Amino acid sequence: MSEGFHVHGAHDHAVEHHAQSGDSLAGYVAIFTAILASVGAIVSYQGGDTQNQAMLFKNEAVLKKTQASDQWNFYEAKSNKGHLMELAADLAPANKRDYYKTQIAKYENDKKEIKLKAEALESESEKANEKSEHAMHPHHKLAQAMTLIQIAISLASITVLTRKKWLFAVAGVAAAGGLAMWGLALGA
Repeated sequence: MSEGFHVHGAHDHAVEHHAQSGDSLAGYVAIFTAILASVGAIVSYQGGDTQNQAMLFKNEAVLKKTQASDQWNFYEAKSNKGHLMELAADLAPANKRDYYKTQIAKYENDKKEIKLKAEALESESEKANEKSEHAMHPHHKLAQAMTLIQIAISLASITVLTRKKWLFAVAGVAAAGGLAMWGLALGA
């Protein structure tokens, strides 16, 4: 079994020294940063989740738009075939014209069905886009909340090193701002 060693940084030394000496500020900062780190983990998870949901809806929107485009291409193909049947009917002998007119009517009916399907797919694409936008709404507030929480943790850590209690108060304000932004994101 090999024995390793750990090099302590100034922050580690300050935290250990003040914790051993019964320093209440170091204890408060430790609890404060632990709570904020836990809240930050939750906020970070929620931010990632909102991005994933938005991306899934956006993918659905793209898929539906592609399917609608395919339908419109199919519509155009039927339209072209119908035009060819019209030309054929004009050029065909009288005894063959009924066949071509039947084909023209068939293509017109096919086009109506295809058009309805294409329009429905476009509508689904628009709805999925709206869902994507809605899912991303809280993300910006969650990102701001996480930023303020990280600032609060950093300021609290510096408080232990500098022993400046006013810095801990600023960390508390940053944390309160982060919690407020988190609350706004949950309400969005």
